[in-house]
Amino acid sequence: MEAKFEELIEGYITGNIGISEEFISTALATALQLNLQLLDSNNLMIKAGIGNNAKKDSQQNKRSDSTCWMDDNGSNSAEMEFMEIVHEFMRHLNRTCYTGLHSCEFHYALYEEGSFYTRHKDQFKNDNNRKFTFINYLNTNWIPKDGGQLIVYQDNSNLTIYPENRKAVFFKSENIEHEVAITKRIRMSITGWLKT
Repeated sequence: MEAKFEELIEGYITGNIGISEEFISTALATALQLNLQLLDSNNLMIKAGIGNNAKKDSQQNKRSDSTCWMDDNGSNSAEMEFMEIVHEFMRHLNRTCYTGLHSCEFHYALYEEGSFYTRHKDQFKNDNNRKFTFINYLNTNWIPKDGGQLIVYQDNSNLTIYPENRKAVFFKSENIEHEVAITKRIRMSITGWLKT
């Protein structure tokens, strides 16, 4: 995985956004996709709110996705494999970039057709522990007309990233404004934050 970690880091250093087109294996992506679908069928995906426990607005209109938090110490083999990759990436960042990361949090995210998330940053105003945003997409056969693109805003220019299966995106949580455009089909991902 070191080459993929370096791919993310290099993209971040040179352009503020690290992208790896094939970060996780097809088998792992498929297993995580099935997990998300099972959570949804069991009504465990919850309509997302804005903010954290200290200051949360569940009656907001800025986003319309549903989420379910992953258990870092769970027993699901696919989740355990994914989280081990995340922890390995954190160790690599600490060793090579001296980032001081020591924890993380991740959730499944499900965007139904017509869902969106308006322009925002990922760091809370009352908590600055989120240092890096790390997104992994789980959408097979995604094409541009499906919408749901991640739009990243930087210095009067936009970067459009389509949520294609196995693609990972990595950026600084406090710096990067971004949004999820309206999706024309179900859109799935695992989104999380690497924390100090």
